[in-house]
Amino acid sequence: MIKLGIDSFAAVKLEHDAHGIPKKSTPEQRAEAIEQLLQRIEYMEEVGLDVFGLGEHHRPEYLDSSPLTILAAAAARTSRIQLRSAVTVLSAADPVRVYQQLAAIDLISKGRIGLVAGRGSFSEAFPLFGLQFEDYDDLYEEKLKLLLEIRSKEVITWSGRFRPAMNRQPVYPRSYQNEIPVWVGVGGTPASFARAGRLGLPLMIAIIGGEFERFAPLVQLYYNAGIEAGHPQEKLNVSIHALGFVAEDSTSAHDQFFPGYAKTFSKIGQERGWGGMVTRRSYEMQAVNKRGSIVVGDPAEVAEKIIAYNTLFGGLAEFRLHMNVAELSHEQLTSAIRLLGEEVAPIVRESVG
Repeated sequence: MIKLGIDSFAAVKLEHDAHGIPKKSTPEQRAEAIEQLLQRIEYMEEVGLDVFGLGEHHRPEYLDSSPLTILAAAAARTSRIQLRSAVTVLSAADPVRVYQQLAAIDLISKGRIGLVAGRGSFSEAFPLFGLQFEDYDDLYEEKLKLLLEIRSKEVITWSGRFRPAMNRQPVYPRSYQNEIPVWVGVGGTPASFARAGRLGLPLMIAIIGGEFERFAPLVQLYYNAGIEAGHPQEKLNVSIHALGFVAEDSTSAHDQFFPGYAKTFSKIGQERGWGGMVTRRSYEMQAVNKRGSIVVGDPAEVAEKIIAYNTLFGGLAEFRLHMNVAELSHEQLTSAIRLLGEEVAPIVRESVG
């Protein structure tokens, strides 16, 4: 059965001065944003959604530089919903501390935590922790291997390039689950898909633009690499993170989602040299187009596109909708959670089984 849920950032809305320069958020604003996020996670469980994932950033508009801390709070306030990091920037983290924090949350939640290990879509974490961004892939590969070893063994002897060696050192506490699930988070790099397959780890694909069919050959590359490495088919599964939003009717959904989406991705595009402003036409090519990757519409339209994703990739383990890239209010997000749980999820579950 496919698990349905939501990925999120811990975003705080920044006010701007007369010149368009963002002001600093207040302590009260930051505390309110965290509280509202936790309320939404509780509400997700109430309406029957299966899984929640939280990202990691080191920027003024986000409060999730320590996502596992927030997930620990969510674990204490829920009893059923699965909790995920989405993603943990493992290249810039210490695998020992990551495992210890995960294990503590696993005990609090009685086995509901999982980690999506990624390299991150922003570069701020690397200079912050004294690392070179050009080493990000080597850092990721080495630290992922150490994390997996810690997950499987209590006492570790290990040496590498980027971290001090460990000589028969135990790592505590141990987790509630026999093995905490670890996904490899990927964007569109073929080598990342192949690496996940070789390691026999589940795959979490972040699809943020274009047509989702372009990922089909990369998913096949993942399966081929896993099978060639000798991993059983049942260990190899795919989950999707896609941008989107659901409202009572299609026009309202697009009208609510587009302005904030355009603002966010125009800003990111300018930072990264992608080009100009996001237009309504370019947005609709991805969101209105049935083959487009953005999942926005009324409940029936959103369910239809999730089912299309599931069919294309031969069955998904999880599908997580990322809504708060569009500066939506707590009330808008809460309404969408209700629709996703009460109207979209039953359609998808009946269709895909």
